[in-house]
Amino acid sequence: MFTLESISDQMGSAIQLVLLISAVIILPGLVVGLCVSIFQAATQINEQTLSFLPRLVVTLVVLIVAGKWILVKLIDFTELLFHQAGAITG
Repeated sequence: MFTLESISDQMGSAIQLVLLISAVIILPGLVVGLCVSIFQAATQINEQTLSFLPRLVVTLVVLIVAGKWILVKLIDFTELLFHQAGAITG
């Protein structure tokens, strides 16, 4: 039987997983963007592609490197939800 506590626990776990996966993808791009911004401020180069392309490349590399880990985390969470739903319904 679904209870408010079990539903809130699952929602908390889902939000935690989303935050973890987003942080893995976004934080490296944020760090590279900050470094490029500091470089642009120091050299007074205001080229838009200079700030966009490094972040894009880093984000793609992170997705390639961490893609398997992200997929495993999502599959594990989905399997956990199905097992708990099966246990609840009988």
